[in-house]
Amino acid sequence: MIVGIEGTLERKDPTFVHLNVQGIIYEVMVSIHTSNAIKEKNVKLFVTQIIREDAHLLFGFMQMSEKKMFDTVLKINGVGPKVGLAICSTFTPQTFAKIVSSKDVGMLKRVPGIGPKAASRILVELADFIIDGNADENSSTAMAEAMMALESLGFKKDAIQKALSGCSGDTSSIVKEGLKKLQRL
Repeated sequence: MIVGIEGTLERKDPTFVHLNVQGIIYEVMVSIHTSNAIKEKNVKLFVTQIIREDAHLLFGFMQMSEKKMFDTVLKINGVGPKVGLAICSTFTPQTFAKIVSSKDVGMLKRVPGIGPKAASRILVELADFIIDGNADENSSTAMAEAMMALESLGFKKDAIQKALSGCSGDTSSIVKEGLKKLQRL
């Protein structure tokens, strides 16, 4: 699986780039944000690779947070890479996190290819994810692991989210703090 690509820029369009990697030119689909961020000839991108029966597709991102957002929305039933890339082109990860937390269907409908039903379904399915565009990678990973640990103990997601709000630290300290709060609920 390809997770990153570094090469010389051969061609740049708003929705894709051609990268020359030691004589082999790859077409990498990119969001408009990533396309605008590419300023130099030498480019390094985080990549999600999608293999289909008829194509091997690469989707590249300058920032890991944008790649994570893309990978997260792809897990939603009915959202493919085209719509996922449209979401990444329309919103930054921080803005998208605010839309999901406020359940703003109107803002999500602005994305090309997303109607009212799809917007509602996306928001419902993403309600289970903790999305925080400002959190650093380690703390969000620890929070996600703590949520999974408490879910495996039989606690409900709503109660877990209430208990874990405001918690920080490594996974074990978040779980301990969450368990104390869950006992009081």
